[in-house]
Amino acid sequence: MSTAQAASPAQSSASLHARLDEAIDRRFDDEVRFLQALVRVPTDTPPGNNAPHADKAAELLGALGFTVEKHPVPAAAVQAQGMQSITNLVVRRRFANHAGPVIALNAHGDVVPPGEGWSHDPYGAEVDSGRLYGRAAAVSKSDFATYTFALLALQSLAAQGVPLTGAVELHFTYDEEFGGELGPGWLLANKLTKPDLLIAAGFSYQVVTAHNGCLQMEVTLHGLASHAAYPSTGVDALQAATKLLAALYAHNDELRTRRSAVAGITHPYLNVGRIEGGSNTNVVPGKVVLKLDRRMIPEEDSAAVEAEVRALIERTIAACPGVRLEVRRLLLANSLKPLPGNAPLVAAIQRHGQAVFGEPIPESGTPLYTDVRLYGEAGVPAVIYGAGPRTVLESNAKRADEHLVLEDLRRATKVVARALADLLSPA
Repeated sequence: MSTAQAASPAQSSASLHARLDEAIDRRFDDEVRFLQALVRVPTDTPPGNNAPHADKAAELLGALGFTVEKHPVPAAAVQAQGMQSITNLVVRRRFANHAGPVIALNAHGDVVPPGEGWSHDPYGAEVDSGRLYGRAAAVSKSDFATYTFALLALQSLAAQGVPLTGAVELHFTYDEEFGGELGPGWLLANKLTKPDLLIAAGFSYQVVTAHNGCLQMEVTLHGLASHAAYPSTGVDALQAATKLLAALYAHNDELRTRRSAVAGITHPYLNVGRIEGGSNTNVVPGKVVLKLDRRMIPEEDSAAVEAEVRALIERTIAACPGVRLEVRRLLLANSLKPLPGNAPLVAAIQRHGQAVFGEPIPESGTPLYTDVRLYGEAGVPAVIYGAGPRTVLESNAKRADEHLVLEDLRRATKVVARALADLLSPA
């Protein structure tokens, strides 16, 4: 090509993407250290004392040159949800041409407690054989790093005079484990943000566009405690609980026949995750508490699901004389349904995912539920994509020895940066 010839759009794009890749490679050691610093600050939820982590994240972001908005959630609201402290973080980076879209990148810092069985310190952030170990290393403190360093790479293009439109926002929130209402839900309800598009923390190579909903309920059965030597003087709440458990698990046979049309999601299901009851071995149990989890496929209506579960519980316990029933909803998280406007996000991530990872990146749903649904309910087209293995189970997320392959972190950062550059380039 002569010097008089202009580069083709494809050549210009390839050069731009190569510059992004180079910027990410140049700072990748910094990105790993950034993630290690975040993993080393515990965010076990419960108890949910997450403001100290937000303070650390804000300090790290500030050191990278970002202006960080701290949005503490009022203590009364946090404590009502069973947590101790939440401070959500927002970073806004607007480019010279303000006419383009605002794209938000959201990851959550709260995580379940580490539990037992670790061969690495769950808060040591140790790197071993190319893997970084620690609670939330994969889900989803990893994407604090992915999104931050993708934005830094994008800023390097802007500093070199590459025209970019619109804006990128970082939303780092702390309430995903308890449903997200005090994380993204709080930012949206208080009109602190209203992006045009959203990429949220991912779990695998796939780009996820739909997820299950979740209903969680607490069921309390009140009987009458009595001495085991005189069982007829009491009302055994545990016997009623066994009948209820049988009915709930039998209901799964029906749920397995309700199939979802979304790839990656099969059918609804119900699980009883916790049972408490009784006072001693020689006492007829006077009270039993069950906590259940009902996963809902995107095709289901959450109000109808809750009515169905309540009716099943009430019908079963009505056949248990002397037992009084209390049912309390703990959580109702709607499913994420794809919005038509997410197509540019899906296309950009799939295109660059295939280029960077060397394999097709499928679009799918996930049986998990996330706080991304709250953006969808606010009308924001969203996808779930970030650093992770081929499947979420490979990372040991929420299990012992959770880890992230560092090369997956590097490659996901490149995919996100490239996708943002495409979406924010002038038409």
